[in-house]
Amino acid sequence: MDSQPIDALEEMEGREKRLPLNSLHVQKLLLIVNRLHVLLHSTALAFMFYYRVCFLFQPTETREGHELLPWLLVSASEAILSFLWVLDQAFRWRPVSRSVFPERLPEDHKLSPIDVFICTADPTKEPTLDVMNTVLSSMALDYPPNKLHVYLSDDAGSPLTLHGMREACKFARWWLPFCRRYKINNRCPKAYFSALEDNAHADFARSSLYVADKHTIKEKYEAFEEAIKTFRKDSASSRDHPSLIEVIQESTIDDVDNVKMPLLVYVSREKMASHPHHFKAGALNVLLRVSWVMSNSPYILVLDCDMFCNDPTSARYAMCFHLDPKISSSLSFVQFPQKFHNISKNDIYDSQLRSLFSVQWQGMDGLMGPVMSGTGFYIKRASLFGNCASKGSDLLQQKDQFGSSNEFGSSLDRDYTSESVSDQKHTLLEESHLLASCNYEIGTKWGEEVGFLYYSVVEDYLTGFMLHCNGWSSVFCEPSRPQFLGKATTNLNDVLIQGTRWHSGLFENGINRFCPLMYWPTRLPFLQCLCFAWLTYFPLYCVPLCCLATVPQLSLLNGIPLYPKVSDPFFIVFVFIFLSALVKHLLEVSLTGGTLHKWINEQRIWMMKSVTCNLHGCLDALLKKFGIREATFVPTNKLEDDEQTLLYQMDKYDFRASNIFIAPMLFLITVNIYCLVGGVYRVFLVGDWDKLFIQLFLAVFIVTVNYPLVEGLLLRKDKGRISKLVAIPVILPTLALLAFFNLLGNV
Repeated sequence: MDSQPIDALEEMEGREKRLPLNSLHVQKLLLIVNRLHVLLHSTALAFMFYYRVCFLFQPTETREGHELLPWLLVSASEAILSFLWVLDQAFRWRPVSRSVFPERLPEDHKLSPIDVFICTADPTKEPTLDVMNTVLSSMALDYPPNKLHVYLSDDAGSPLTLHGMREACKFARWWLPFCRRYKINNRCPKAYFSALEDNAHADFARSSLYVADKHTIKEKYEAFEEAIKTFRKDSASSRDHPSLIEVIQESTIDDVDNVKMPLLVYVSREKMASHPHHFKAGALNVLLRVSWVMSNSPYILVLDCDMFCNDPTSARYAMCFHLDPKISSSLSFVQFPQKFHNISKNDIYDSQLRSLFSVQWQGMDGLMGPVMSGTGFYIKRASLFGNCASKGSDLLQQKDQFGSSNEFGSSLDRDYTSESVSDQKHTLLEESHLLASCNYEIGTKWGEEVGFLYYSVVEDYLTGFMLHCNGWSSVFCEPSRPQFLGKATTNLNDVLIQGTRWHSGLFENGINRFCPLMYWPTRLPFLQCLCFAWLTYFPLYCVPLCCLATVPQLSLLNGIPLYPKVSDPFFIVFVFIFLSALVKHLLEVSLTGGTLHKWINEQRIWMMKSVTCNLHGCLDALLKKFGIREATFVPTNKLEDDEQTLLYQMDKYDFRASNIFIAPMLFLITVNIYCLVGGVYRVFLVGDWDKLFIQLFLAVFIVTVNYPLVEGLLLRKDKGRISKLVAIPVILPTLALLAFFNLLGNV
């Protein structure tokens, strides 16, 4: 492995050289609780499968009243859930947390340069003003400005975005010195001016000079905002446009406060309908090439266009790991959690993904490191090129791997840290257009072995997986103050569309040659392999959830028992498994700052996603696997809708979603309500309480957890309710089918 040399560490002397830059803490109490839970829960699962297997070997006459098909379907569902549960426990085997000591870093002139990559693809769904706020927040990072280079990739080739970059550069001449002068914490202008509390350092917050400067800066921000809003020019096609690369701001001394401005570059790669553009991974690879001939920083920060820097210290926090001599040689990236500034009180859509970042990513950090998460990570450039980028290697071999650019090949041996872009501005811009062209990657290893990988629409997961397979590691850093804040989706339709894309991309990695359980598993620790496997297979929750939401209920309606009687000792086993899973999840939610209400919401949205976007994601991945469908990428809509936002803040689900999402939810809730009514009659009047209790309880549990569906259908009058035009064509045929099924069972 070709590790990045770190000159800064070799020069550290005295106290800096003795003290560690970070520390790792194993969460021993949580580790004991997790392992004890694994022991007890897995023992109960073993008894459950013993019960299921014994049934199959019983004489036929003792199975009277039991039907084999529903029994096998429920048993298969339990097997899938158990398989996913086993994979999930790998995250909980060794949870750790980390502390960093940025005050022990070398002096600023000894720090390594950083390139910042920001990607945008649609100026309509991703408002330009919000994108520019992300750009400004990254330019204002607490890092030497001559060692900071910000690149924006605009896949739409929009004149509005380019205009926004120019205006942002003008405003940055005032904004950056203001932030540094008063040690502002929140350096995203929009967030700063809308904050309830003041983010200035306590030494300045009450000074009259600060108040006057803040008023001046606010006026300039409003003028900047107005300049973007009033810009009127048609955007270029997001499918066909030539490459456009413009250096907006060179890293030179500015005339305001005599400070340096970071390099700011606008990049719009060439796009043609006849050439695959590989979505975000393709855009990131173009930025990799363009930045390599312009700044060639050894470390890269990747940000989504709506994920602004909420704290300026993230670069220094990341360097506490990248400059640590104990882990630096094998460390690929430092991942920060994704957090959001517009989450409602009870987070009805689980947009904060608490379990993912606060439980699972910490668990992977105790193994070989978390998976790459799309945004908010500082990655070592050399790790993205594996063994391909070796100094002094044969030029022809480099061209086979990296492409035909002589400038790009020679840059492998060049250090740009002391050079100005203006020294070779014309040559570099000309070369950059070649590197951003559609044809450049043909015949190379880009997207296969070099850069971000192209085999999946979730390029972050696959790239991170392959980095770990190649021996690189990662770390998870979660400071008390969120380093990055994004905008969460606030309506059900966008949540499920986004989830479908994620689940499709993840599941396709589980059914292709990159399956974690089959692809070079010996290169990964066993538990790390299980973590990656869970990520690829968790969309399979759709299978057991759909089955367990229909088969036991229909069997209840016809008096067919599928679980042990209340008087049977195995009844305790099934009750324990159910309560064990729920209580463990409740404990994890509480440890991450969640409440009982949030726990219920997580259960609810898990069920909703399982029968909608998980299901559609699996089907989409299978269609792509067999060549029936091509990969697509629809950017999440970041536009603010006041009506949707109001419903979200009131914890009301917005059911104005696509019919392909609403229909399966309506079908399943109708089945459960119908079978619940029929089941109550059978249990209390016919006297089947003992043998059908679990099935009756399952129907009650599903209806109770999904009460908002019933409310949205029958009680709500606002625009977010379930439309009768959607509900009637689903509910009436379902009721007719259930009545026929019940009649058939009675016959």
